[in-house]
Amino acid sequence: MHQPDFQQLVDQYYAPLYRFALTLAKSEADAADLTQQTFFLWASKGDQLRDRSKAKSWLFTTLYREFLSRRRHEVHFPKVELDDVREEEMSILPNVNAFDSATVLHALREVDEPFCAPLTLFYLEQFSYQDIADMLEVPIGTVMSRLSRGKALLRQRLLSKEEFLGNKVVAFQSDKREESHG
Repeated sequence: MHQPDFQQLVDQYYAPLYRFALTLAKSEADAADLTQQTFFLWASKGDQLRDRSKAKSWLFTTLYREFLSRRRHEVHFPKVELDDVREEEMSILPNVNAFDSATVLHALREVDEPFCAPLTLFYLEQFSYQDIADMLEVPIGTVMSRLSRGKALLRQRLLSKEEFLGNKVVAFQSDKREESHG
């Protein structure tokens, strides 16, 4: 691969790959490592990709597989954190009408990975259901199901954060109004 082609690829996809890695890994350092490893793998194996239009999917799939591989490794060899800084102690300013992006991203990081990955790929990276199914190697119905359940989990997390912050919340189900048709 020519140097300008590789540099163009890095320039174009570094930020979206890093954001995806951050939602998966929940750590800036791990996200940076995953992103760097993905580009390293592209530099060593990317020339094997026959259809260059699939580079974006290849990069996201490779990053996801690398994340899963590292997670399996961590199950067998868990990390021991020396810093016990709790995110709950960080101050978050309440917002009555909307959530800021940091609050939403924080809640997204709390959603389990099987739901977090499709949510991130669909809403933040704007991949199609089929692209996500191919990347995660699951049926398209599973992607749709995980998106639906993931949105519900995310909504739940955000509502609990809003209640925690002291904002008044009306549950979605209890917000039924009778309408007159006539």
